Amino acid sequence: MNLIESAGNRNYFTTMFTMLLTLALLLLAAIPTYGQEEYREFYSESLRTTNTGMYVLGGWAITNIATGAYGWSRFDGDKKYFHQMNLFWNTVNLSIAGFALYSNSILDISAMGADEIMDKHTGTERILLINTALNVGYIGTGFLMRHLAGRSEKQSDLLKGYGNSVILQGSFLFVFDLVLYGILRNQRIDFMENINVALLPDGAAVRFVLPL
Repeated sequence: MNLIESAGNRNYFTTMFTMLLTLALLLLAAIPTYGQEEYREFYSESLRTTNTGMYVLGGWAITNIATGAYGWSRFDGDKKYFHQMNLFWNTVNLSIAGFALYSNSILDISAMGADEIMDKHTGTERILLINTALNVGYIGTGFLMRHLAGRSEKQSDLLKGYGNSVILQGSFLFVFDLVLYGILRNQRIDFMENINVALLPDGAAVRFVLPL
């Protein structure tokens, strides 16, 4: 009798272990599938936000190139150099916006995993933060050029015009990068705080929160 009971207990625990292992494997199989789809939806929204920002940057660049070309040919003195630098600076801005829009358009989100998606999103955030710091340097450089303009008779107009332009462009980019960073950061935080992972086809689900 003891042998029978012992064998029965072993069979019971073996069956229970097998069921738990099977359930664990099912859960592990279900989480990445649905979770990655949520990540892809999140990154689609992230790209839409970034693309909107690039359209804003491109619009600013085109406006400055047009007015810069006109002002360069129309005015003299420091105003001439102000518009000249606006044109030069925003040629770069337009190139950056165009390259970013093109790169985003050829991304295959369906082939990206959750880790790659988050790496790209947080990478964009880091770039915007670095740019924000650089913009402070641009603004400071602009004020320095204006200061030096008062000490140089030959280069006074150039330094003053270029300085005013760099202050303007640096200020715009500072606000632009900071606002875009804030929006993308909030999107990431909201997403990570509200992840729903579907486990079973009948609608059962587990909701969990990832604190940052």
